[in-house]
Amino acid sequence: MTEAHLSEASGAKESVSMKAEVFLPDDYRPAEDEPFMNDRQLEYFRRKLLIWKQELLDQSAETIDSLQDSARNVPDIADRASEETDRALELRTRDRQRKLVAKIDAALRRIDNGEFGYCEVTGEPISLKRLDARPIATMTLEAQEKHERREKVHRDD
Repeated sequence: MTEAHLSEASGAKESVSMKAEVFLPDDYRPAEDEPFMNDRQLEYFRRKLLIWKQELLDQSAETIDSLQDSARNVPDIADRASEETDRALELRTRDRQRKLVAKIDAALRRIDNGEFGYCEVTGEPISLKRLDARPIATMTLEAQEKHERREKVHRDD
């Protein structure tokens, strides 16, 4: 391939990967009267997910610092038991946060590939209210309730 062809190819690649910046006012909230999952709504949810992820990562770093500080030898048995209970709770919380970060990353991937906001079961749009409250939602409320009822029936067996 000639230098000119390489230059053209890399230029085309750059223009495809560059996204237009979406203007989003600070007070923007997705509304039912605008096209579903338009650029502004997608940017709103992307930012919401990124902020949530950063908060979780910051909390995770604080947990690690806290666990390292509390890793001292406590001679009193009652104090040591209390500290171990606190540590176990912190680790469970951290594990939940880790799983939540994975769900946030999956939601960000769905935004990138155009699947965000649509139910993975029915293909129908998930309500904006539901997505605003739980941006990692993958199902409509109805599909989620049906899924949970089925899960409960199988657990009872």
